[in-house]
Amino acid sequence: MRVGTVTGLGLLLAVMGAACAHAADWKKAETGTQPSLLSEFRFGFSSQAPWGSQYRDGSANLTGEILFAKPFTASDLFTSYFIPRPHVGGSLNFDGETSFAYAGLSWTVDITPSLFVEGSLGGAFHDNNKRPFASRTEQALGCSPLFREAGSVGVRLSANWSVMATVERLSASSSCSDSRGLTNVGARVGYSF
Repeated sequence: MRVGTVTGLGLLLAVMGAACAHAADWKKAETGTQPSLLSEFRFGFSSQAPWGSQYRDGSANLTGEILFAKPFTASDLFTSYFIPRPHVGGSLNFDGETSFAYAGLSWTVDITPSLFVEGSLGGAFHDNNKRPFASRTEQALGCSPLFREAGSVGVRLSANWSVMATVERLSASSSCSDSRGLTNVGARVGYSF
């Protein structure tokens, strides 16, 4: 692993750990009338472009995401599904390939009390544009920022813990030349506050 990757990984873990600790302290201090700012923290791993020929040996990412509370609530369950939760997150590649940070909105729909699906839309800034001529082993992503779309299927294990399978796609949507996009597939664990 390169020094930059180790440093980035350490910073990502430190920031997310501090955010969780702050949220836990805030949750303890809040009263029944004060809403929580944070909704959920997620972390996991993903495989970068698992079906791309340039990643035959596999390239792994550490992922993390913070979801904020809905900005307002609806009185009925059906309407509440249309109110998204804002999120921020990042994906750090272990092999020095493409890493990125992202932000956007997530919509979660309960299928059963324990099974849910989720869709996310937003944007991402990546480090691949620092290397305009990608090597044979790298996917050329062109400009930054890119659009980010993601879908997840998850299971709630308890009131606080869940696991989910996620597919995410970074693409320029024809706004850049030489962008083939990037698809990652992974699994994450979530902790709801």
